[in-house]
Amino acid sequence: MTIAAGLCSRRHLALALISVALLAFQISLLQLLATSQWHDFAYFVISIALLGFGAAGTILSLNRTWMVERQELLLPLLLCIAAVALAVSPWLTQALFGGFDSLLLFVEPGEMLRLAVVAFLLMLPFFFGALAIGLIFTIETEKIGGYYFANMFGSGIGSMLGLLGLAWMLPQQIPPFCALLALTAGAVLLTEGRKIMLAVMLLALSLVAAVMVKPTQLHLSQYKDLSRILDLPEAMIVAHRPAAAGQIHIVASPALRSAAGVSLNWSGPIPGTRAVFVNGDMVGTLPPLAETDNPRDASTYALPYAIRTPNNVLVLNAGTGAAVAQALDLGTGTVVAVEPHGPLTETLATNAPNRFGLLLTNPRVDWQTVAPRTWLARDRQSYDLIVMPDVGSFGGNAGLFALHEQPLLTREALRSAWKKLTPQGLLTITSWVDYPVRNPLRLLASLVETLEAAGVVDPIYHIAAIRSWGTITFCVKRTPFTTHELHNIRAFVERWAFDPLLLADLRPEERQRYNRLQDDSLFVLFDSLLDEEREALYRDYAFRVWPVSDDQPFFSQFLRWNRLDAMTELYGQQTLPFLELGMLVAGLAALILAALAALLILLPLTRLPRQERHGWKTLLYFGGLGIGYMWTELAMIHRLVFYLGQPVYAAALVVGVMLAGSAIGSALTGRFTVLRPRRFAALVAGTLLLYASLLTPLLQASLPLPFPARIILAVLLLFPPAVLMGMPFPIGLRLLNRLHPIEVPWAFGINGCFSVVGAAMATLIAVEVGYSLLLVLAACAYLVSVGGRFREMSGVREYDR
Repeated sequence: MTIAAGLCSRRHLALALISVALLAFQISLLQLLATSQWHDFAYFVISIALLGFGAAGTILSLNRTWMVERQELLLPLLLCIAAVALAVSPWLTQALFGGFDSLLLFVEPGEMLRLAVVAFLLMLPFFFGALAIGLIFTIETEKIGGYYFANMFGSGIGSMLGLLGLAWMLPQQIPPFCALLALTAGAVLLTEGRKIMLAVMLLALSLVAAVMVKPTQLHLSQYKDLSRILDLPEAMIVAHRPAAAGQIHIVASPALRSAAGVSLNWSGPIPGTRAVFVNGDMVGTLPPLAETDNPRDASTYALPYAIRTPNNVLVLNAGTGAAVAQALDLGTGTVVAVEPHGPLTETLATNAPNRFGLLLTNPRVDWQTVAPRTWLARDRQSYDLIVMPDVGSFGGNAGLFALHEQPLLTREALRSAWKKLTPQGLLTITSWVDYPVRNPLRLLASLVETLEAAGVVDPIYHIAAIRSWGTITFCVKRTPFTTHELHNIRAFVERWAFDPLLLADLRPEERQRYNRLQDDSLFVLFDSLLDEEREALYRDYAFRVWPVSDDQPFFSQFLRWNRLDAMTELYGQQTLPFLELGMLVAGLAALILAALAALLILLPLTRLPRQERHGWKTLLYFGGLGIGYMWTELAMIHRLVFYLGQPVYAAALVVGVMLAGSAIGSALTGRFTVLRPRRFAALVAGTLLLYASLLTPLLQASLPLPFPARIILAVLLLFPPAVLMGMPFPIGLRLLNRLHPIEVPWAFGINGCFSVVGAAMATLIAVEVGYSLLLVLAACAYLVSVGGRFREMSGVREYDR
């Protein structure tokens, strides 16, 4: 009895350790792929992890007896292999990704194959780790509650450790430490007399140590902002800092200049500067030294200061401080600068004391390290001018930010900013011009509908917009622009050779005096948004340009699936992907993962004898649980991105709390003598339907709370459904084990396969229907699992026939 108890205890510990390792590795991959490639790829890490778990379940199904008989050897061996895979797979994928080109996915078949290979390689650590986990589950099915608890609780701890690791280390430095945890798990299960296994473990340790000494080198996509800047003459990284919210780079080059929106009439110098990046994406450039001659009043960004000098200014997403410096130079009294990325502010203050450091210590500037939406909800002050962050980028971004949430550009955010303006206050925002027109068009639609929601009858009297060679700057005023203010705008554009785009008394000939366009389509589209043709434009335009909401905060997602044929005919089959690549890549990646799931999970299961396959009832039950759990988890992650301000915080918190809560729910099922899986699945569905209607209003109402209070509230909100969601799976597994023991790994594989598909499709579905409806669909998936129809009996269970 003592030996058996000790073995169980060691298995619990090993299970918890490998679960910690896999989740910490998963969190590090999120940032690694977001930095080296694009935001879109990072979300598929969850699907890749689940692919590994599902494939492991399939292998267990096909080799259950053989593996159980050799458990003492296989468990430590699998954990050693998982450790090597944890350390080595990022190196292999970075070597492949170094030449990977997402822009060629739809014209070079080899790129699709490379993406599939990368997904397969990243799956390997999860596959071998899941084999060990699944083997323990198979051996200890009757005690599944306690082991499922160890698995889920360890996973929750792993997500938190991964987040802490990103705060202190680069993402590519974390995998070797995860590998050490996996090796420790293998050592815990190592039995006496296994000299060969000990040698294997020492060999694995040496490989992990080698990777730890010389970690993976991060290969950036050639289209990342950081990669392109490093191509400048004598460009070099002068500062590099890890951070959970995104690693920071500062780059210097003698050729580096910033002239965004600057007038072609500017005859002075363009001062040298340094570029700042978070996860390889450009945040901005450092402001020039105060004493240098610079074009701060010669760009479209200076429009609000030409209209009237504000007494106080609010700068949201202050970043490098360029907008703050401009406000001070142009006579503003005080500035409130809101920048949520605290490590970024600290890094800039340390590495640019003569540029950013002076802004940080300026008594006229109040720096706030909070999410902008939180500040808008919490602050009670009103402002003469609110400066919003830029929209788009020079030359366009090919839709690669389609799945990037932008909570400051939703209807709700703009209404919150509008309410913070003084009676004569201005809200300003600048967009880069893209062709075909998308960003400026959606931005204008958002501003017009914001004004109408505030009771403005004729928005044109409250909007002014001017255009340079590449930017459009909008100013929205709470009261109509006065004749004097319209005169100031015209004097400003005349001085700097800009063109007025929107004014209350604008004459058509004023629109193209200095910066001519190839046609007048931009003007026609803008005018349509200001009259009764707006709804027709929304309906007929080739791209999505209607405003976005907090429930679907994807401002840069313009692709309309039902207009693909028309867009292909208009722009050409090979041109379209370069316009809206993000959603197309996400869809293609989802198809690749679904194909891999079918190939690695479902197809091998056809080898099972027919009498050993229970059929559609098992498929419905465990498949429904897999899809429902993943849709719930990803919907919660995206909801909390808005609430907490950073995607990595939201991902770590949701994954950690849901897994820990599910672990507790699983452990509680061990006390049940009468098992009712249908009842628990229905209870989960009802809870999710309640959350779909109440979660968003509750989060919005509590947004002004301090960050620690919001963390606590988020945990309290996540915990109840997490506990309930942890119950149906172990209950179903216990019942299945009593009826068809050989089916247990198959059920594990089905759950994993449908989890892969669910995770891969979740964001795509949310883009189309919103997160609230995604929660409703998750509830429906749990209701579908009830179709598995386990009959409720005491002691023995069987399926309804």
